[in-house]
Amino acid sequence: MRTTPGVAIALALLLAGCAAPTPNTRWTAGSPSGAASDPASPSAAASPSASPSPSAAPAAPPLPRAGNPNGHATVPAEAQAVDTSHPTRVVGTGSAASCTSDAVVSAVAAGGIITFNCGTAPVTITMSATAKVRNNVAKVVLDGGGRVTLSGGGQRRILYLDTCDPADGPRTSHCQDQETPQLVVQNLTFADGNSTGQLQEGGGGGAIFDRGGRLKVVNSRFVRNRCDPTGPDLGGAAIRALSQSHNLPVYIVASTFGGASGQGGVCSNGGALSSIQVSWVVLNCVMSYNNAIGHGANPARGGTPGGGSGGAIYNDGDNFTLRIAGTLIENNHANEGGGAVFYVSNDRTGTMGIDGSTLRHNRSDGFETDGFPGIFFLGAHNPTVTGSTLQ
Repeated sequence: MRTTPGVAIALALLLAGCAAPTPNTRWTAGSPSGAASDPASPSAAASPSASPSPSAAPAAPPLPRAGNPNGHATVPAEAQAVDTSHPTRVVGTGSAASCTSDAVVSAVAAGGIITFNCGTAPVTITMSATAKVRNNVAKVVLDGGGRVTLSGGGQRRILYLDTCDPADGPRTSHCQDQETPQLVVQNLTFADGNSTGQLQEGGGGGAIFDRGGRLKVVNSRFVRNRCDPTGPDLGGAAIRALSQSHNLPVYIVASTFGGASGQGGVCSNGGALSSIQVSWVVLNCVMSYNNAIGHGANPARGGTPGGGSGGAIYNDGDNFTLRIAGTLIENNHANEGGGAVFYVSNDRTGTMGIDGSTLRHNRSDGFETDGFPGIFFLGAHNPTVTGSTLQ
């Protein structure tokens, strides 16, 4: 176990949120309720790999299941999957070839409840352009039914929402704090997203970038996503979230980030999740084999580009919260601080709670908070830990 290397680093740093699946799902996920338990690794279980199709990338090795089967955190109603039995629009006409990048981009721009009809076999849709949520839609719900992978092909971000981006339609005078659009992704896999070089609003978000509105993720998988390798506040190989409506939390439910060696996300900070001034509730999830590869921390030490904190999760801002329950976070790595979680509340009002979870073998090469392996924390008080294992 590493510990915080004294007051000097702390002072330097001062200057610097999973449910029962929908009926469509083919994946086993954590129970939505029950007593807290010590989750065990589910990495041995796998679901079928994506089959090739005219619109698909070559078949990949089997991926880990979505979510932690040993996680038993209660999932509130607002965090559960959306009913998609009556979709607004459907991508595909029954074959893999009909499920194209153009069809996904068009459906996301139009909004509503979106499902897929790509045949009975798993399919990977390799995106030739990023799907962008338009600011004039109320909600976008993407439900892959447990058989669809959206791939960035290692070349591009997969999904984008920014309520303050004039290129995406009308915006309000309070664009950073508006209720819509709401974005829900469920029963999907996001693979090989890459936002490298996309530095608008601080960059990050190899698979999903979300600024404004509300974001929820249920029963989904994120593998091999990446963003820029350096930068003191840039992060989120899988997801980057900013400015959620009324400071309500992002829910991440019954989902897996990485899950097996070679499947994790890679970014300067936050190999899975990254945010500024955003609260998170992470329920019945798995985060493993993700890496924060920047160096120099935040603020960047002299002569360094900065970054390297939060192997799985990187949170920064003022008054925000992080709750982790029923979740397994293991085998993540940070070049600097917080092999599992880096959390800094600049005004020391933020709080963090860990319940019924296991955090283990998360290496911090630089610094951690004494008594909290894999975590660097600055907030109102030490993280509250109940029924959990930290090692």
